Amino acid sequence: MKLYYSPSACSMSPNIVAHEAGIPISLEKVDGRAKKTHDGRDFWTINPKGYVPALELDNGEILTEGPAIVQYLADLKPDAKLLPPAGTFERTRVQEMLGYINSELHKTYSPLFDPSATPEVKAERITYLKKRYGYVEKHLDGKSYLFGEQFGVADAYLFTVTTWAKFVKLDLSEFPNLTAFQARVAARPAVQAAMAAERATPSA
Repeated sequence: MKLYYSPSACSMSPNIVAHEAGIPISLEKVDGRAKKTHDGRDFWTINPKGYVPALELDNGEILTEGPAIVQYLADLKPDAKLLPPAGTFERTRVQEMLGYINSELHKTYSPLFDPSATPEVKAERITYLKKRYGYVEKHLDGKSYLFGEQFGVADAYLFTVTTWAKFVKLDLSEFPNLTAFQARVAARPAVQAAMAAERATPSA
């Protein structure tokens, strides 16, 4: 399988999940602005949505959207326990959290990376993010990870999105549980390996 990714983007989440599950994948770097892969292909022809991540399966199928990809990867290696079994209420809770991270955190960061966004818009988004991180902070209370002591796909997504805080100068010091969570996840060997793999991939 091949994962199309961009450095520091949300594609880090499935990369982490693959490493945690011990699933071998190759990486293909994508220039997000030029929409070109490292080998010169037009990325629009690979993912008509135009953004990463995209996972190319061995049969040639392309799977897109990070929350879907991480669940697909986790289901390939159920023994890794990165995701509860399909059909369980616990699985639905994880999907609920993936949806929250996707809509309330991930998408809220977008204007903060937009050079055309006004200072007022950026200030409003920062305020909104802090409000939404307040929910995560309470959810993490007394737990190492979002659903207890077992690392899972939602943790990979939350970690990836929250690493963007430093790029947009979002101060998270008021969230000690979240801050400890970020440090805890960053120290995981599989997470370190995923980040190193992205750094080792030739530039597009």
